[in-house]
Amino acid sequence: MKTILSAALVLGVCGLAIAADKADPVGTWKCEYTIGDMKRESTLTIKKDGDKFDGTMSWADQKDAKLKDLKVKDGELTFSAVRKIMDNEITVEYKLKVDGDKLKGKGAVDAGGQKTEFDIEAKREKKDK
Repeated sequence: MKTILSAALVLGVCGLAIAADKADPVGTWKCEYTIGDMKRESTLTIKKDGDKFDGTMSWADQKDAKLKDLKVKDGELTFSAVRKIMDNEITVEYKLKVDGDKLKGKGAVDAGGQKTEFDIEAKREKKDK
């Protein structure tokens, strides 16, 4: 009986670990965040090709910046994107938790040796059928 209970417990724990890796970031996400006192928006698009993820980030003044180092692990999405502002290129790092049709987490930018973080939330756009 103990063996059966132990096996059931192990399988249950493994099942939870597998479920956490099944967080699905694929889709188009409308992101909202505030830097200083300015509200901003961006669009995150993530696709899956086989077992690899790929995507882009777009802002009002910059379209389709390719995502770098895109990973999904334990329900967490991490990547970076290069933001071009005038003649400057700034790498923004993202760490977001996938929760159904919502993302929530932090963005961070290193400007002049000083790291600045900001909160970011996103909602997945519904697909038209």
